[in-house]
Amino acid sequence: MYLQKTIGVVVPAYDEEKLIAKTLISIPSLVDKVIVVDDKSNDNTAEIVRETAREDRRIILIEHEVNQGVGGAIITGYKKAIELDLDVIAVMAGDGQMDPGDFKNIIGPVASGVVDYTKGNRLFQGDAWSMIPHYRYLGNSFLSLLTKIASGYWHIADSQTGYTAVSLNVVKKLNLDTIYKRYGMPNDMLIKLNQYDFRVRDVHVRPVYNVGERSGIKLITVIPKISWLLFKGFWKRLFFKYVIKDFHPLVFFYALSFFLLGASLPLSIRLIWIWYLTGAIPRINTLALVFTLVTGLQTLFFAMWFDMDYNKHLK
Repeated sequence: MYLQKTIGVVVPAYDEEKLIAKTLISIPSLVDKVIVVDDKSNDNTAEIVRETAREDRRIILIEHEVNQGVGGAIITGYKKAIELDLDVIAVMAGDGQMDPGDFKNIIGPVASGVVDYTKGNRLFQGDAWSMIPHYRYLGNSFLSLLTKIASGYWHIADSQTGYTAVSLNVVKKLNLDTIYKRYGMPNDMLIKLNQYDFRVRDVHVRPVYNVGERSGIKLITVIPKISWLLFKGFWKRLFFKYVIKDFHPLVFFYALSFFLLGASLPLSIRLIWIWYLTGAIPRINTLALVFTLVTGLQTLFFAMWFDMDYNKHLK
């Protein structure tokens, strides 16, 4: 219990036999239930969890028959937490990368009712650049920028961290089965939270690396997949929130900006091609290109500003 609220922790685990016991032992005593979801591991993760559960009766083990991805494991944990009627549900990965010292800071705003969802932010820690592998830091920063635009939560800086807490009310209202089940789950979760105007807060947490964890993430394949997921989720959010649920002209600003900026691409190619062939720059082509670029960027920035202003109360 914490602040008179029951607390649950979902621990998604896949091939974590080296670190799962250490992770479970480190979970604070204020937690009422620990829901471990073994995502069809190929090692002894499930057996180690069962052994640990003999000493810690809070632990509940769920085993997937088919690997569903980290998002799928978290969703399974959320569904179990709903069954158990847990007021606040946190997520701590099974690889020991989430500092238990930050746990109260993660669950506190949700347990007190100040916000509906909290998300750890590793990127603004003072020495984060030296603690996080540089390619991971830059990749996370890029995806976080795209997620700001797609989700409407412009104040959220680290979209990829899985250290989160959510209220029971939120997971009951969301259609959990529609949330993306792979590595892009935190990004898709934010998009869906914004559709229902849930309040989300960034919480600074300490990055934890080089504790024996093994990452299977390949940014060269993950970034394009998540970028496409965000692009589709962005338009779905706009349509649901600003057309179906309520009306706001920023939808037209975004649509016009994408049209104009899209039109600038063939105009640019044509200008460069004619310049290459003749050595002359076509005036009409140039004027059209300047118009589409300038007007497209103006409408895009206006749309972003409208979106930021509309969602500023969701911090």
